[in-house]
Amino acid sequence: MAVTRDRPYAGMNFHVDLGLGDGPDAGVAQVLFPAARLQLNEYRTGNDKVLEATRLSTLTHYDHLVLRRGVTGSLAWYQWWDEARNGGDARRTVAVTLLDEQRNPAMRWRFLRARPAGYLTSPMDAAVADTLFETLEIGFDRFELE
Repeated sequence: MAVTRDRPYAGMNFHVDLGLGDGPDAGVAQVLFPAARLQLNEYRTGNDKVLEATRLSTLTHYDHLVLRRGVTGSLAWYQWWDEARNGGDARRTVAVTLLDEQRNPAMRWRFLRARPAGYLTSPMDAAVADTLFETLEIGFDRFELE
């Protein structure tokens, strides 16, 4: 699916599917992609002729995917988090799709076996007229880019 072009895409046109399809519950304002790292272990045998160690890839580590949206009264994020908190099988495939200027898919990140890891609502302040946001942190086992 990845569509290559000469100039970079803007990061403001995207769609998030939390494994339930389209709907008002997926209206996300901000996506913070996780860092992905390989754990590298150094290895050297005693009879190597060079003094440098060889690095071996072992485990892959991912930070959480973080989604933010304005509070609209929907309880879908909280209910998903509550299901995970109460020991339910809350795993889903979460997809974030980058859209071009005509709203056609350009790239897609798929987070496999994803489940809520944290839930937060921004503070309310009577002196400031800011949008009230809720944040959902999502842990996952693996991601794919297409």
